[in-house]
Amino acid sequence: MSAFAFFGALEIGLVYGLVALGVFITFRVLDFPDLSVDGSFPMGAAVAATAIVAGLNPWLATGMAIMAGAATGWVTAFLSVRCGILHLLASILTMIAAFSINIRIMGRPNIALLGEETILTSFENLADPMLIRPLIVGVLVLLSALFVIRLLSSDFGLGLRATGVNARMLSAQGGSTSFYIYFGLALSNGFVGFAGALFAQTNSFADVTSGVGTIVVGLAAVILGQTLMPGRSIWVSVIAVILGSVLYRLAVAFALSSGLFGLQASDLNLVTAVLVAIALIAPKLKAYIRAKKLDSVVKR
Repeated sequence: MSAFAFFGALEIGLVYGLVALGVFITFRVLDFPDLSVDGSFPMGAAVAATAIVAGLNPWLATGMAIMAGAATGWVTAFLSVRCGILHLLASILTMIAAFSINIRIMGRPNIALLGEETILTSFENLADPMLIRPLIVGVLVLLSALFVIRLLSSDFGLGLRATGVNARMLSAQGGSTSFYIYFGLALSNGFVGFAGALFAQTNSFADVTSGVGTIVVGLAAVILGQTLMPGRSIWVSVIAVILGSVLYRLAVAFALSSGLFGLQASDLNLVTAVLVAIALIAPKLKAYIRAKKLDSVVKR
């Protein structure tokens, strides 16, 4: 793998680390399977790209993308909590609606950002862009991770975690599970919208189909990271999902660039499926090996 491919994969892996943070909040913290991230990711890209092309400050455009992503998550929560629609179906409905809304926002299926000022432009003169871009994205992801760690470690975060673990207990203590679901889904999709905005600015385009498979990538990062870094503490879990996203992207880039097993760029979905399957099987395989060793010790 060339240095250009390595740093490119590192940059994209860090961008998708924000997606992994969002998926971690919904799937691991809230126990809410949310597929609307496939809509909020291109939503963030569409809003940021449209605002930047219109002449707005790229930081303001990124903030607007975060708000748009959060609104997408709020709609999913509304359909599930207020309308009583099954969470999976609610998120699918939001995802489908977001596709048409994204085209409305951009006015066409895609927007190019070549030559436009982005949040990375002012930093690219400081050093080699190939090195400075992943560094800036990494700082933004680190700040987001610290925010999530601080939030989940607070009393409010305890209520958020209790919503996913034991909603009845939280209700019995006077807590509002509905509020936590609204907040959690808005926060999760806000991170995904942030990732979409960064993706558009690092790749110089926004496309309405860029969100296809986002949920699979996010799940792969969460599962792979927590398999490699198992732990119950919050900071370990948060760092693990970001690390999982980076390792996932590096593994995909290595597999495709090396031509291993004759793989080509068109095999990206196949590589993704195989990596997710391995990540899912690994904990069970580890438990099986541990049980076998324990049996052998007992027989002795």
